[in-house]
Amino acid sequence: MQHQDDRPASFHSSPREAMQSPPEEFLYLACLHEGTGVNKPDFLAVIDAEEGRIVHETPMPNVGDELHHFGWNRCSSACHGPDRSHLIVPGFRSSRIHVVNVAEDPRRPRIEKVIEPHELIEKTGYTRPHTVHCMPGDNVVVSMLGDREGAGSGGFAVLDARTFELKGRWENGGGLPSFNYDFWYQPRMNVLISSEFGEPNAYEEGFDINDVMAGRYGQRLHFWDLAERRLEQTIDLGEQGLIPLEVRWLHDPEAEGGFVGAALASNMFRWHRPNGSWQAEQVISVENVELDGWPLPGGVPGLITDLLVSMDDRFLYFSNWLHGDLRQYDISDPANPRLTGQLWLGGLLGRPSDAGRDVNGGPQMIQLSLDGRRLYVTNSLYSTWDNQFYPGLRSWLLRVNCSPEGGMEIDPGFFVDFHDRPDGPARAHEVRLQGGDCTTEIFQ
Repeated sequence: MQHQDDRPASFHSSPREAMQSPPEEFLYLACLHEGTGVNKPDFLAVIDAEEGRIVHETPMPNVGDELHHFGWNRCSSACHGPDRSHLIVPGFRSSRIHVVNVAEDPRRPRIEKVIEPHELIEKTGYTRPHTVHCMPGDNVVVSMLGDREGAGSGGFAVLDARTFELKGRWENGGGLPSFNYDFWYQPRMNVLISSEFGEPNAYEEGFDINDVMAGRYGQRLHFWDLAERRLEQTIDLGEQGLIPLEVRWLHDPEAEGGFVGAALASNMFRWHRPNGSWQAEQVISVENVELDGWPLPGGVPGLITDLLVSMDDRFLYFSNWLHGDLRQYDISDPANPRLTGQLWLGGLLGRPSDAGRDVNGGPQMIQLSLDGRRLYVTNSLYSTWDNQFYPGLRSWLLRVNCSPEGGMEIDPGFFVDFHDRPDGPARAHEVRLQGGDCTTEIFQ
């Protein structure tokens, strides 16, 4: 069935329309062997959403990619380009970009093209691809976190959304941030926001608090003119905003605000534009917890590693990877979030698990269905950090049922174990739903 403007039925003209989508039948999941001791390529898994099991694996051509975040060649309505036919799957550690065809057989993805690191360096000067979004002008834009030597970077690479040729850099000259990480944009507001992680040479071998003190990690948000591709304003979040990772705009295309989680400081910030310029205020704080044997000063931080906003802009979800809890907040008043749900899923604090089973590690990547009813959770952060903070990590994917009135419950019938596999342990990272999800869709 086609919409009136001939978009495929999986595309949506508004958040309200997206929420009426049928439940997902399957999902795509980035899985890696990096850090597990298994010398095999990472793979893209296809998970049956009803049965909670892997039904197909598409291995990458090389070992050592460290698949991380990935995205579609097209979102719902902000990009008037080709159909949602391909997944763009970067290797975060290898700096390869894989173009994966899901149109021919959605349950058996096929690698169509690989952009090698030397081409990225030659055409952009960047390495370490991270976040993927489609963009206006038949483009796919990828945030790049390092320069050719693995020092900090503040740039973006552009792929043609139809041919997947690498065009070059997205930004149009001018100043560049010292670091880069995630990004999101609002077409009607003509603005793109980006966040900061740190130098790849600092985090790739593991976390060292001395690197934070030496300024090798970020604490700023950046606002860009979308049409001009030019940096316009920077907000320094200070020590309370150390390592701001995921940025999530509200889905309402008229919205001038959103949320960013500062991982190391374990604070949630809201950004908005009340008087013509952008501001950011702390709206949630997760207090550190003292723990015997913890090697770093100040106690164990929550470490907010992922967050998302429901399609109706009603709820904010985020994960505290080290504490081990998953939270749901009512953000009907964005300036005053109200806690409405909390689940304990592993972590370092020794809290009893709400999963109905022992779970290793802590909740990390999260993804929410378009109707806001099903939240998917994985526990791998980054291979060297996994091994540092959770030695012997056993990776999993589970599902949480979310009430439209607020509240969360574990789905006892959905649990995928990635440790006891015939090919050896793997680790599960980012989830994408085949018809779109709450971090895919951008509206104009």
